[in-house]
Amino acid sequence: MKKLAYLLEDQAATVAVGDSVAKVLLAQDKKQQPKQTLVVYLHGDLGAGKTTLTRGFVRGMGHQGNVKSPTYTLVEPYELPPWQVYHFDLYRLADAEELEFMGIRDYFNNDCCCFIEWPEKGNGLLANADIIINIAYQGEQRVIDLQACTPRGDTVLQEFSAIYPIDVLR
Repeated sequence: MKKLAYLLEDQAATVAVGDSVAKVLLAQDKKQQPKQTLVVYLHGDLGAGKTTLTRGFVRGMGHQGNVKSPTYTLVEPYELPPWQVYHFDLYRLADAEELEFMGIRDYFNNDCCCFIEWPEKGNGLLANADIIINIAYQGEQRVIDLQACTPRGDTVLQEFSAIYPIDVLR
């Protein structure tokens, strides 16, 4: 499975990663590939850039408005036809069972992209990740690692790395 690593010099570079993943999905749509759910797990300390990356993705999918953190709402939905994008932040989740009450399984349909911050809080109830992204501090910059976990994730990262080589994001 594909594994990528980049040095993110600033917030704009973090947004560019999310935007680039969105461009890959939109390009796949134009190739008439059937839509498949994309599940991305986001790991990193508070303030590392998980929401910033997701903001880049949501805007890259065509959203024009504000992209806020779902820290208190658990999920922020974005209807971006033909996709439904869901941004989850499970940091404040007290018990994984709360996800059952909100109908978590309904969020993983074939026309959905789910970006999940703090996925370990929903252990056992979330769909498996196609891509796992780790963002870590390195001084004033960030290091980001993207790892494919499924053939779907591998395809996305293969196309991502072909279109956006490492030098673009450094």
